[in-house]
Amino acid sequence: MKLVRSLGRITPALKQFPEKEKRIGFVPTMGAFHEGHISLIRKAKKENDVVVVSIFVNPTQFAPNEDYEKYPRDIRRDREKAKNAGCDILFCPDTGSMYPKGYNTYVEVKKAAALMCGRSRPGHFRGVTTICAKLFNIITPDTVYFGRKDYQQALIVKNMVNDLNMDLKIKILPIVREKSGIALSSRNRYLLPAQREDAKLLYQALKKARKIIRAGERDVSRIRSAIRKVLNKPGINIDYISIASPDTLKRKRKIDENVLIALAAKIGKVRLIDNMLVGVGIKNKGAKIC
Repeated sequence: MKLVRSLGRITPALKQFPEKEKRIGFVPTMGAFHEGHISLIRKAKKENDVVVVSIFVNPTQFAPNEDYEKYPRDIRRDREKAKNAGCDILFCPDTGSMYPKGYNTYVEVKKAAALMCGRSRPGHFRGVTTICAKLFNIITPDTVYFGRKDYQQALIVKNMVNDLNMDLKIKILPIVREKSGIALSSRNRYLLPAQREDAKLLYQALKKARKIIRAGERDVSRIRSAIRKVLNKPGINIDYISIASPDTLKRKRKIDENVLIALAAKIGKVRLIDNMLVGVGIKNKGAKIC
């Protein structure tokens, strides 16, 4: 595996591989790898000739009061994990090269970016789409891999790719969970032991919603109430509960198609997200991303 820290050296590094039928798989990350990241790298290795993984803690997707400075960084550990998973090039650019002095260009996707996490994190998805557009231009991948835990992010990036006619494919892989059911996240390391017990309730709430939907419940208000009941604990502060179309993220008043159930909550100071796709035997109008 080759470690590339300079923006000017990534293209020469890619050119070292034979051009004939070279397929590039790309996994964009902010580092602090867990098994979810590793599953993406392994999948990319199976499906491509060259696997590029980026590590860049992107400042433009953090609000001033968020954890940009404290976000976990461990390049030595991540480097070893990426190598063992099959990464060929680990790209770790510095902030100054990605956002040089005078930088003033941003990419923004409307509608979906204003919903769910976009309500409580204004500007977040503009930062995500901007850095993804830059990385896609630099790496020129054939396929880019995301995890479904960040469903909204994946949908927004896919919208950007389609709208801007980018010649690449977005592939979304299943959520990887701990045995307890907690969706793997780099921020899980912030949780104290007692908070981890509270964090388990997010997945339990999703499973409760799925159970009553499968039993025939179609009233969204009742489903939301059932979720809130599971999460009704002093240590949990709910940000949102969304029962929405998987294709547009628009909230449903009544379930008349397969739905995305997504939620965000703070456990202490740690903001966690989770989601679940629930099928009701009705095909959605739009194209699925998962």
